Amino acid sequence: MNESANRPCKYTSEAASSARSGEERALAEAFANHRAGLLRLVETRLDPRLRGRVDASDVVQEAYVDAARRYDEWSAKPCMPLLDWIRFLTRQKLVDLSRLHLGAQRRDVRREVRRAPGPASASVAIAERLAGDLTTPSQGAIRSELAARLADALDRLDPADREVLVLRHFEQRTNDEVAATLGLTKAGASNRYVRALRRLRAVLPDPSAAPESTP
Repeated sequence: MNESANRPCKYTSEAASSARSGEERALAEAFANHRAGLLRLVETRLDPRLRGRVDASDVVQEAYVDAARRYDEWSAKPCMPLLDWIRFLTRQKLVDLSRLHLGAQRRDVRREVRRAPGPASASVAIAERLAGDLTTPSQGAIRSELAARLADALDRLDPADREVLVLRHFEQRTNDEVAATLGLTKAGASNRYVRALRRLRAVLPDPSAAPESTP
């Protein structure tokens, strides 16, 4: 007879409830502490055709609901750090929303935003964000031209180089975090970042040039 079967379980329902409550607090705190970064992740990677239909805050909230529902899966086998898992779920939620809106409602969305053939939508979103950071509201024409050039340059990057750039520049992650996330050496992640920056700087306006005059 198996004696352990008759041994009282020390992990009572009360203890289980307390542990679960602590896990939920930890998850909520992780989302709260990294909300700004998660919003940047969504805003940077959101397909331009979905702007106006999908709100970044809603995406993060849906990712939180999904994380709370699946937290037991992660805690049972934490193959990646909690923050990386949260970012993964947030990106997966973006994919799901893109499939929903660009699949079932493809005609409506494409009628709202008519986009000419060109760089991939992810590159366009990143380029528009970067161009916005580099120009002022009064430089609308310059911003549009710069965004187009940046999108083309981003689209020509090696996908891994582009991902390193996004993680470092937009999600503001450290080189060590990027290396761990992408399975690269620290030197490899740093080299990819420098290479991507060099490519983009080639299409940026000369900082020594005279600024656009305003009336």
